Amino acid sequence: MCDMEHFEVRYRTMRIYFLFIPLPTIINNLMDKKGKILIVDDNEDVLFALNTLLSSYVEKVKVSTNPESIEAFMEKFQPDVILLDMNFSKDMVSGEEGFYWLKKILQNDPKAVVVLMTAYSDTDKTVKAIKEGAIDFVPKPWEKEKLLATLNAAVRFKEFQKETAVLKSHVQALNINSSDIIGESKAMIEILELVDKISETDANVLLLGENGTGKDVIAGYIHENSLRKNEVFVNIDLGSISENLFESELFGYEKGAFTDAAREKPGRMEIASGGTLFLDEIANLSLSMQAKMLSAIEKKYISRLGSTKNMPIDVRFICASNADIYKEIECGNFRRDLLYRINTIEIHLPPLRERDGDILLLTDYFIRKFSGKYKKNIQGILQDAKRKLMSYSWPGNVRELQNVVERAVIMSEGRKLHADDFVLTSGESKRVWIKENYNLKQLESEAIAKAMSVSDGNMNKAADILGITRYALYRKLRKNE
Repeated sequence: MCDMEHFEVRYRTMRIYFLFIPLPTIINNLMDKKGKILIVDDNEDVLFALNTLLSSYVEKVKVSTNPESIEAFMEKFQPDVILLDMNFSKDMVSGEEGFYWLKKILQNDPKAVVVLMTAYSDTDKTVKAIKEGAIDFVPKPWEKEKLLATLNAAVRFKEFQKETAVLKSHVQALNINSSDIIGESKAMIEILELVDKISETDANVLLLGENGTGKDVIAGYIHENSLRKNEVFVNIDLGSISENLFESELFGYEKGAFTDAAREKPGRMEIASGGTLFLDEIANLSLSMQAKMLSAIEKKYISRLGSTKNMPIDVRFICASNADIYKEIECGNFRRDLLYRINTIEIHLPPLRERDGDILLLTDYFIRKFSGKYKKNIQGILQDAKRKLMSYSWPGNVRELQNVVERAVIMSEGRKLHADDFVLTSGESKRVWIKENYNLKQLESEAIAKAMSVSDGNMNKAADILGITRYALYRKLRKNE
């Protein structure tokens, strides 16, 4: 769905909502005096009446009898809504002048919110107005309730446009593309092949892996290569939000929904409609919130806190977690039915220590990146530095490597980085290889055998020792038979 189609659907939803609520509620919503409205009509009595009526409800009102002045008002006044008459003195009935000026306005600003009005309205004219790009149509003489409802919805719609534009600018600032995903290891090549295959679908994706493995980068890459790439990408880190704020952040709230709700606020799911919502650390959701998430995904609509109205949403979900989701299900901390809604495609991102060859590749990438940022002329690293980086376990994964390289570039005064330039401060000891055996399958088999021996064959204890679920241990034992 393109930007304008998505915006129009959202506006229709808001307009219907405002048309069917009582006038006192509409007036209360407008009393916070939000929105700037420009009124253009050749009838000074109409301008006086509308100015008098609306000045009590909105932030600012400007009026003009001359449509030639619209461009100047758009530049200096920057109205949220333009209320435009369709018939001026040159043409009293057909409305062609209004369509002409509507076209000029949208050429100047394709996202301008224009409401047309005329005393000579008919169905054909209304349909044409909407097709030409007007957001709505108001007949003269107007009914106060409907006029206020229409303008209220238009002002809210403009706010939504602005919020979406800000979010899109944040996404563009990330500049996520294939060059940000560095890796030649077999594990990363397989992941990128899978990501390329699923990006152009609308399938929900679950990214699993340790902290710092690049789940956010992969999520952004999927969105940027999807059919929704021109829509908004909303990122919310559920690990950084207190549990009592989950619902208001995800679903939004109405004015007065709770003590501090001084104004309405759209939730992340509402803002992401038409685009992609990235829910990082999904395992942090409480069971009650998981139930509400499941309902929203299945029914494709939400309700703000304090509202009984259902709002349709069209969202692609990309979720991520560093937890063992399957173990959380066994422990009763995560809903199995929610998992099946979010893991249509499940991707496990490997830790850096399992990405043979990528450590030095990423190091070179970060050296070039930060050398440019800090205006340094660093040409690479010496052998002692390579050995140091390769023998480290990197518990913080790619994020830790990036920080270590950035510090080394900042502090270095030479053209080559040596071992002492890389300060490893995580508290994790370097990897010590007890024997010259690097076969992962064999090492895994030996670890399972030791765990089974220590636990006297108790599957639950052995699984806990290995840090995996009982089911995963059973599968590995069957595979190794």
